[in-house]
Amino acid sequence: MEVITPRQAVAAARRIVIVQERPNPSKDFFVDPLLHGCTAEVVVRGFDEPLPGELLKGALVILVRYVPPAWKKLLEAHRHTLEGLVLFMDDDLLDLAASQGLPWRYRWKLARLAGLQRNWLRGQRVALWVSTPFLARKYAEWRPGLLQPAAWAPPTRPVSLFYHGSASHGDEIRWLREPVAEALRIEPRLSFEIIGDQRVQRLYAGVPRVTVVRPMAWHAYQHFLLQPGRDIGLAPLVDNRFNQARSYTKFFDISRAGAVGLYPRGSIFEEVVQDGINGRLLPMEPQAWCRAILELTGNCRERTRLSHAAQVGCTKRQVGA
Repeated sequence: MEVITPRQAVAAARRIVIVQERPNPSKDFFVDPLLHGCTAEVVVRGFDEPLPGELLKGALVILVRYVPPAWKKLLEAHRHTLEGLVLFMDDDLLDLAASQGLPWRYRWKLARLAGLQRNWLRGQRVALWVSTPFLARKYAEWRPGLLQPAAWAPPTRPVSLFYHGSASHGDEIRWLREPVAEALRIEPRLSFEIIGDQRVQRLYAGVPRVTVVRPMAWHAYQHFLLQPGRDIGLAPLVDNRFNQARSYTKFFDISRAGAVGLYPRGSIFEEVVQDGINGRLLPMEPQAWCRAILELTGNCRERTRLSHAAQVGCTKRQVGA
């Protein structure tokens, strides 16, 4: 029987459906380079996002690492209409013994979603694509296709958004979720950095490209703040009694980070921030903050102008200056 190579399979496909748990390096480094330049329609779906059966007709379905339960019955029912069905793996997922020594929760995940699916994969005539010569040799009886990794980089420079608030800023952390999640949904260049604990981690779960940094001592934070790469700093203030006593010190933090700041209109920040001169002053409305984030993300020159003016003003306010 003639073996169809991964490149031949992709070239022949009219629609390619990629099924993945979440965005991951396996797809980015191995599957995406294979698809570069192909003419097929490419659809990416999560574990719990199965397609209607009619959209699978004639499709090449690529399962990235795992066989999700929500897709199994769907693929079984429509297997005869598929152009092809593939499992790509970049670890030894089909050998239960290969994961010995790993945390048991992770071993159970590998077993449940891959290792215990061998008979199902055979029964559905699933082609195997692998990432290394070792895996190709080990699973030679499957006549696997070997994918070569390729470097991946965003098409344009990413833009970093951040909010560095302590535990006393719980209202602001919750308030920011709506505008930040919407901005990240619309603008793929954006990422978001926030300081917080497990509660913050849970709050922002499901929002893409969010990094939650554990709280740290003040001196450690000063060094952390000077690490390059931050572009837009957020400093909202929810109208509550505790915030009535706040000062405008976050202006200094954001300026020292080399970023442009977004601040609430009608707040203490108006003592140091001039809208459109050394930062932006906004009403405490989520859509206004989302729009401002998106505008600054798309305008590097404006970010540079505002952040430079803020740094100059910050320097002039230094003790002894």
